[in-house]
Amino acid sequence: MAEARSAPTVGQIVLGLRLRDLRERAGCSFTEAAYALSVNTTTVRRMEKAEVGLKPPYVEKLLRMYGLSEEETASFLSLVDEANRPGWWHSFRDVLPPWFSLYVSLEGEASLIRAYEPHCVPGLLQTEEYARALLRTGFPSADEEELDRRVQLRMGRQRLLQDPDAPVLWAVLDEQVLRRHVGSPAVMREQIDRLVELSKQQNITLQIIPFTAGAHPGMFGPFQLFRFDIPELPDIVYTEGLTGATYLDQRPDTAAYLEVLDRMGAQAAPVPHTETVLGEIRKEF
Repeated sequence: MAEARSAPTVGQIVLGLRLRDLRERAGCSFTEAAYALSVNTTTVRRMEKAEVGLKPPYVEKLLRMYGLSEEETASFLSLVDEANRPGWWHSFRDVLPPWFSLYVSLEGEASLIRAYEPHCVPGLLQTEEYARALLRTGFPSADEEELDRRVQLRMGRQRLLQDPDAPVLWAVLDEQVLRRHVGSPAVMREQIDRLVELSKQQNITLQIIPFTAGAHPGMFGPFQLFRFDIPELPDIVYTEGLTGATYLDQRPDTAAYLEVLDRMGAQAAPVPHTETVLGEIRKEF
């Protein structure tokens, strides 16, 4: 009836939400849906939360129970097939933690990504050599083959910024991100040049919070906020720790992070000054 997996894709999350909506509109309880599939109510709840994969025969049975037409059912099942296809990042599962695979899926479907980073250049904006130096520090026991795989994954994620329907990326960086030496001075110069280049893209906004701005409301750590053009999906905030991550989608939580981003944007150097700030720091390398 259901396939367990490490993390859902955005498509699977959306379909789970749609199944919940269809069940509620049909006036069916969890118990009735579970009885139709000969499963317990926990399984139905997990299907709607995308905690398990969906097998088309069982989805079809639910859709008929919810009163969908043949045409509507066929359309929904085609979406199930599409959502169940592994993303491009699936081939990197040897170096991709299960808790981060959802992040990559969200990143690829977002229409807006807002990020705050106090430690290092965000992955979507890193050069290959900067990423390699950073990952070598983060995974000191990795051999060169594993390191190459991790770098390739990070570079692969960056392709979305060049897509015709690329998301809007608005990143706020602490000044210390640019002053912290990652790799050689040449690596840092190349990285700063890359930031200057990317900041000129229409879909990318980059701001720097200088040391002189003093304390600001984001000093608790890095985070990202994803917004989608998909009606069913709310804003989602991602925060990361050493061995895992937290995804927040409740309105009070995401609203709090959004407010912090707005306040930090007001404290940061104005967008037209970004290139000047980057140029001044580059001279020190």
